Amino acid sequence: MGAVAAIRIEDRQDEGELVDLRFRALLPAADWAALPLAVRRRFSKRMSPGATVVYRGEVETVHANLPGRLLAQLCRVIGAPLPLVFNPGVSVVTVTEDAVGQGQVWSRMYVRADGFPQVIHSAKRFAGPTGLEEHVGAGIGMALNVTAEDGALVFRSAFYFATVLGLRLRFPRWAEPGALTITHRDLGQGRFAFTLALDHPWLGRLLGQDAIFHDT
Repeated sequence: MGAVAAIRIEDRQDEGELVDLRFRALLPAADWAALPLAVRRRFSKRMSPGATVVYRGEVETVHANLPGRLLAQLCRVIGAPLPLVFNPGVSVVTVTEDAVGQGQVWSRMYVRADGFPQVIHSAKRFAGPTGLEEHVGAGIGMALNVTAEDGALVFRSAFYFATVLGLRLRFPRWAEPGALTITHRDLGQGRFAFTLALDHPWLGRLLGQDAIFHDT
């Protein structure tokens, strides 16, 4: 039975949404089936051109040690892909289809108590040896491993790379900023937890976030 035909009735999206099998293809069938229905639905939405999915929520806890704060500031030169707002507050995530990269563009907005919010853009592309890459700007990106663990969908950095003059150069381990782990866990009633952790082997947890978002 083909992948499309194998989609169960409860996996189908609301009328007008396109079913996206790209995340599903990254996991063994049994692991995907073990995820809560709400998680499968969120990661099976393929937007038509011009459409956007919006998740509204709040960052509840933030961890950032001194090396992590310095790293976030240094990354401004490549477009500030790491959070620069180190206090809890309102956050909004939008997902749009990336027609150029054949993937998705994720935008995360962090509201400040004063001044402009920080907006982080990244592109998820279904490519590379792990099947999924995240591009953060200036030719910098990382390959991601995707797993299903205890009902949660988990993304872990496999390695980092830079594209220079059309050549892809992999960062040596000693030059990597740390191991990035992102977890998406459903909480029921249209709510899910998003956790981010950037851990360095020598410097400990550089950055961490715990946030709760709502389906809209």
